[in-house]
Amino acid sequence: MSTQFVPRFSHLGIEGFRRLKQADIELRPLTVLIGANGSGKTSLLDAWTLLARSARGELSQCISEFQGVAAMRSGGEAEKLRFSTSMPVTGNQPLRYTLELAAEGTGFRIDNESLLQIRDRPDQPFMHLTSDGNSPKFYDVKSKKLAKPDWQLMTGQTMLSQVPPMFKEPEQFRKTLAASTFYHALDVSPRAPVRVPQPMRPATLPGENGEELISCLYTMRETDQPRFQAVEDALSAGFPDFQRLEFPPVAAGTLALAWRDKNFRHPLYMHQLSEGTLRYLWLVTLLNSPGLTEVTLIDEPEVSLHPELLNLLVHQFRAATSRTQLIVATHADRLVRSLKPGEVLAMDITQEGWAESHWGDSFELDKWMDEFSLDQLWGMGELGGRSH
Repeated sequence: MSTQFVPRFSHLGIEGFRRLKQADIELRPLTVLIGANGSGKTSLLDAWTLLARSARGELSQCISEFQGVAAMRSGGEAEKLRFSTSMPVTGNQPLRYTLELAAEGTGFRIDNESLLQIRDRPDQPFMHLTSDGNSPKFYDVKSKKLAKPDWQLMTGQTMLSQVPPMFKEPEQFRKTLAASTFYHALDVSPRAPVRVPQPMRPATLPGENGEELISCLYTMRETDQPRFQAVEDALSAGFPDFQRLEFPPVAAGTLALAWRDKNFRHPLYMHQLSEGTLRYLWLVTLLNSPGLTEVTLIDEPEVSLHPELLNLLVHQFRAATSRTQLIVATHADRLVRSLKPGEVLAMDITQEGWAESHWGDSFELDKWMDEFSLDQLWGMGELGGRSH
């Protein structure tokens, strides 16, 4: 778990999408987005979500949930939406994927799609798949040439999600992009899934709504003790009176989760834990889970968390980057305080109303860092990412 993870994706290009009229963003092992409301943080996460869902054959559904291409265009003016990303390839040039969408009536069309790799001649890239909207082609590994699909492509879905298995690297690109996961603030309302007993079944992730948190923790305890111990260690660091987690059965095939605290004779159950405690438990379980995908997006992890827990959470982020590429959006000063400039991507709004971004280590902060913490520099305007 200590090996440094090599980022799967090195950049995200976005054109014409909401406030992100034109953005080319370097992605790092840990990318923490900061900025005022409306500065493009959520739009960046949504852009990646759109790419990920397009890779698993859910583009049409995703666009519908985003209220259509016309609603997503920058200021309602952009003719097209363009998304691109690159994946480094060991011993070779990166893979680069591009997807262009345009509004068509009440729907949309795919105007351009390509997955290519620069080889010996930059002007003649190796095309794994290409389409201008009318003549889709993919590299057929059997015939060793670009070929037209001999099946009916599904309308409104990308070629990337439909072509047969490709070479190892492009196939890894597709699977990795498609597996990206996006986590919003956990629902901790009284009837939320995370607060009730759960079926006992193998689980490698706690679920977007904590619906498999108990199963995931139980699976870790039974099959991967070091990971389970890492979760309990993170709980002990945040809650000094915490003793251990227990999993009492409540019915056939159903488990509860009990929190042992040295101040109480009886354990606390999920419905008795505070919102912040539940969210912290869910986050540290996610970041230590065996099923952690190679790209993980988390929006506002600080919700309900005590400021002292945010420093611990940053340590969890860094440890998780040995296995995943993390993109996190936050408004929390105290979380920023625990970060390094090279982990922070500040989002700002230009005078024209469009979003722009700058990495924290692109600013001349050395002269300030001996006297001020990173969150103080953010508040002073030296880091960007503040409303004007």
